[in-house]
Amino acid sequence: MHTTVGWHVELEFEEDDRHTRAVAMVRLPDGTEIRTHGHATRHNVDINQPRVGEEIAGARALNEIAMQLLTKAHVEIDDDSGRRSHSINV
Repeated sequence: MHTTVGWHVELEFEEDDRHTRAVAMVRLPDGTEIRTHGHATRHNVDINQPRVGEEIAGARALNEIAMQLLTKAHVEIDDDSGRRSHSINV
C-alpha cells in the first residue's frame, strides 16, 4: 500500500535595516503544530541585502523545526517500544 502525505510549512519574515526575524510553522497530520524562530543580523560593514537575511533567518528557523521533529520522533519511538532508543542524529 502506498500513501502520500503532505506537510505545509509557513515562513514569515519581519525586517528592518539590520535585522531579519523569521517565524516558521509546520502542521503535521497528527494535529501537531511546531513553531520556531530564526534571526539574522547584518554586520554594519555589509551592504543591505534583505533576501540574504531572509535566507539565513529562514534556514535557522527551519533547522530548529528539524531538531524538534527529530526529538518528537525519538519520544514516539521510546513511547511505542517501551524502551530508550538510540539518539536520532541529523
